[in-house]
Amino acid sequence: MLKKFKWLGLIAGGILLFILLVLALSPSIRNSILYRWDGLRTQIKYLVDPPQRAVFIPENQQSQVDLIVQQTLMALTPTMTQTSQPTIALTPEPSATPTITPTPLPAQVKLDGINFQSQRYMWNYCAPANLAMALSFWGWKGDRLTTGAWLKPYSEDKNVMPYEMKDYVDSQTELKAVIRFGGDLEMIKAFIGAGFPVLVEKGEVLHGEYGPGSTGWMGHYMVFNGYDDAGKFLVAQDSLAGPDQEYPYETLETDWRAFNYVYMVIYPPEKETDVMRILGAQADEKANYEFAALKASNEVMGLSGREKFFALYNRGTNLVELQDYGGAAQIYDEAFLYYESDIPEADRPYRALWYQTGPYKAYFYTGRYWNVINLATVTLDTMTKATAEESFYWRARAEFALGDTAGAYKDVQQALKFHEGFEPAKQLLTEMGY
Repeated sequence: MLKKFKWLGLIAGGILLFILLVLALSPSIRNSILYRWDGLRTQIKYLVDPPQRAVFIPENQQSQVDLIVQQTLMALTPTMTQTSQPTIALTPEPSATPTITPTPLPAQVKLDGINFQSQRYMWNYCAPANLAMALSFWGWKGDRLTTGAWLKPYSEDKNVMPYEMKDYVDSQTELKAVIRFGGDLEMIKAFIGAGFPVLVEKGEVLHGEYGPGSTGWMGHYMVFNGYDDAGKFLVAQDSLAGPDQEYPYETLETDWRAFNYVYMVIYPPEKETDVMRILGAQADEKANYEFAALKASNEVMGLSGREKFFALYNRGTNLVELQDYGGAAQIYDEAFLYYESDIPEADRPYRALWYQTGPYKAYFYTGRYWNVINLATVTLDTMTKATAEESFYWRARAEFALGDTAGAYKDVQQALKFHEGFEPAKQLLTEMGY
């Protein structure tokens, strides 16, 4: 018996020593271990419970009891109420694409000076690596760990949003950043031709080529710093595939559609006039969202499968930013119903809500709190380890609106665990009286 306890003690001691060793390692090695472990864990979970089978079915009608509770709560908590917005009618302009530059662009451009950063063997380090690359072009001294310490305070955070990257640029550097939607190839070329690399978020389908767990549709950041019209490709700094990748023009639209054609340009303050000139009509944020919403609407009818889902989703996202929450909710309903009925399981982009959370706003601000809760729950359940602070936050807001203070408090604490200092969660705690 004593010998048995001795062996158990040695095993426990070995495990403890291993944990202490991992904690003492450098962030790079520690993230590499997490990366490999998460890949294995993901393979096991998804083999048993395929996430593509999880679907969210929106419900437009609440029960009478729910309606009474909702109306009572809205009367008692006016600060949680969003006034309804009229549906915004988007009228096509004579020319949907503004004139970007007064002179023809060169047929080939390559911007040098980017310090390549790999995300390989780092746990979800796409955003830190690509932001570090985009910043390095302007002489910023740092690397992926520099940006990662701020963007991913919790190492297992599933995703970094574009607005978080912009916040880093604006608050932690002497540079500035602008984010716009509804972009196209000509806009990318216009910026590169004027000396500005462009950071985009796009979708792609992986088949395990970057390790266990890297399968299915997912989001990916990339920095474009050149183009070649003769070869019909963009020059991409790809934190997964490597530096100076030739990215074909023909794949851009399909990949980029998944993220509403979002792009970010970083620049020194003294070059702001140049950036706004290139943006043209897109310099105005409201005009940009109207343009992107119209672009999504025009795409819907000609698409099918996953691409039609993304076009519907994009229109909803742009209407949310235009504060047409009623119109956005209706479009998202259509998108989610289409997802369930018309997209084969193998093609379903079940990670969509990891990256873009517009449906939460649309449903919340139209009083559809149960839809927020159910959608967040489906989203979190698709994760090997649920670490999406935005989903916890919106579920907490909906729970609080329905009077479930205990559930809301638990979820908002989870949001803060996975994103320490997450300002919306801190504000919600204040609203709750904590």
